[in-house]
Amino acid sequence: MIEIFRSGIRCIFRNKMRTMLTVIGIAVGVMSVVTVASIGELGKTSINTELTGMGMDNLVVSAQSGSAQKLTENELDRIKKLDTVGNAMPLMSMMTSGKLRGSYGTYMVWGVNEDADNVIDLEVLHGRLLNRGDISGKAKVCVIDEAIALDNYKRTNIVGKTISLSIGGNTVEFEIAGVVKNGVNTLQNMLGGFIPDFVYIPYSVMQEYSGKSSFDQITVKLEDTAQSVSAAAEVKKMLSAGSSESDYSVDNLLSQKEKMNNILSIASAALSAVAGISLIVSGISIMTVMLVSVSERTREIGIKKSIGASRGIIITEFLFESVLITFIGGVIGITAGVIISALIGAAAGSGLTVNFGLCGIVLLISLAVGGIFGVYPAFKAADLKPVDALRYE
Repeated sequence: MIEIFRSGIRCIFRNKMRTMLTVIGIAVGVMSVVTVASIGELGKTSINTELTGMGMDNLVVSAQSGSAQKLTENELDRIKKLDTVGNAMPLMSMMTSGKLRGSYGTYMVWGVNEDADNVIDLEVLHGRLLNRGDISGKAKVCVIDEAIALDNYKRTNIVGKTISLSIGGNTVEFEIAGVVKNGVNTLQNMLGGFIPDFVYIPYSVMQEYSGKSSFDQITVKLEDTAQSVSAAAEVKKMLSAGSSESDYSVDNLLSQKEKMNNILSIASAALSAVAGISLIVSGISIMTVMLVSVSERTREIGIKKSIGASRGIIITEFLFESVLITFIGGVIGITAGVIISALIGAAAGSGLTVNFGLCGIVLLISLAVGGIFGVYPAFKAADLKPVDALRYE
């Protein structure tokens, strides 16, 4: 076996240029698979982070349209007392126009309370978030996305400035108390303005100017997202006590997130499979190189067989050469794929966790390709008759 190993090493370096080109072909195929799969996983992780920041791992409680039941402070307090609930906040929303520094824009205005940062992802860049005093005092203050500040002032710190919003047919001026980076900033940038910029105001102010005494929805943060299905059923059962279950709906956003994850996983797998076609092309090039090697070494094979080399030894030697070439190419391809993926992750501002399981699978697949496409040349070499091989020029 040691002699076969030495012979294999010696043979693949006989024609260095041909071996190098074959190795590069395999490396490119492996690199493509690793890079595509890693970028797919990176994209999936980034989108999941964005969705979590949007509150996509929460429950959203709504009163059905036409129902006599409403969502009020009473329902909010009852929901908060459930063991499965970590926190909950009232939520009101409207798409409206606004004016800042003489420029008009369209904004998604959210009516929230002081628990907003505990339910959705809000990173304070400047100033502060809404507090209990703002809610109870119906203060005309707001928190805005950093994108709004950058668009209008070319800087993020505009705390103390005022923005006018149209609510319920009234133009209301709000003082900007804080500037935040929210959980959907990346998606907003990716979708080029399809997702509007957000403004957060006290829900009590939105109720006052819209003429409502109830909430549009209640967003529920769970203690354990793994129990989202049972928690949703518990919330609905509690709210429906003394009324009809059809009066309320509880949307499990986590299940929607999981469906999106499945779609992303399928898309990533499909792209990886397409990239994997290059491995088949590499396999064909390996077969071609090994057939040329058989032709060049015909006399050598005849000498080996004439001095007692068995058919199995010849087959093993050629298969080993084929697998060794794919192993070298596979290692180089995996290394290059990880480096490229890391550079792309760094450019996108995201870290990259190396999936060693994926790298191992890709390497095994490349070795299998080398073995499969090396079978025909190996058997062709083993089937040569010693007398004919010795006469070969």
